Amino acid sequence: MGAQIKLTAADGHQLDAYFAESNSPARGVIVLVQEIFGVNSHIRSVADDYAAQGFHVIAPALFDRVQRNLELGYNPADMAEGMRAASQIGIDNALKDVAASLKHAQSQWPDLKVGVLGYCFGGSLAWLAATRLDSAAAVCYYGGLIAQHAAETPRCAVMMHFGAKDAHIGPGEIAKIRSAHPGLPLFVYDAGHGFNCDQRKDFEPRSATLARQRTLEFFRNHL
Repeated sequence: MGAQIKLTAADGHQLDAYFAESNSPARGVIVLVQEIFGVNSHIRSVADDYAAQGFHVIAPALFDRVQRNLELGYNPADMAEGMRAASQIGIDNALKDVAASLKHAQSQWPDLKVGVLGYCFGGSLAWLAATRLDSAAAVCYYGGLIAQHAAETPRCAVMMHFGAKDAHIGPGEIAKIRSAHPGLPLFVYDAGHGFNCDQRKDFEPRSATLARQRTLEFFRNHL
């Protein structure tokens, strides 16, 4: 079980974050960026899992900019609410909260490298953290806005995961990313959008397990 901590962004906005502490001497820090459903039980479980693998994990509550303690499920009504909240916040403000998480980690553990791991909405933010912020590594799961920003150059090592059956991210977008960054490890799974989340109908356990193994190996190599 993790704990709540407070962060302050560059524009003065204060937000909560879920912090899961490594049970062993930490090998690095991961900033875990939420889907459009908030820092809900699934995101907390992912944080706890990576903490059990030897990383401190900080999951900033991006929705605090519109409504505090907003945690959503995976039904259509909650999805629509999450999309509205993400749209209201905007990419630039969300990145400020990711940057606040990175800064907090770097000040708390100056001897450890800090990476970013994001899913869905967070997958796009993980890519932008790699191109615009001071991250040591980034892993992006099915980020729908990555193709729009494919021309940006990452400042750190990046890995990406997509689903071949993703109704939100087409093969043309994945091809655009591959073309812009041919050396970047990009994996496509026989799965849909959100395949990592065991609370979603698109959960695909084999793909989720393989992507997790690759992500852990990637962070162990770069953090």
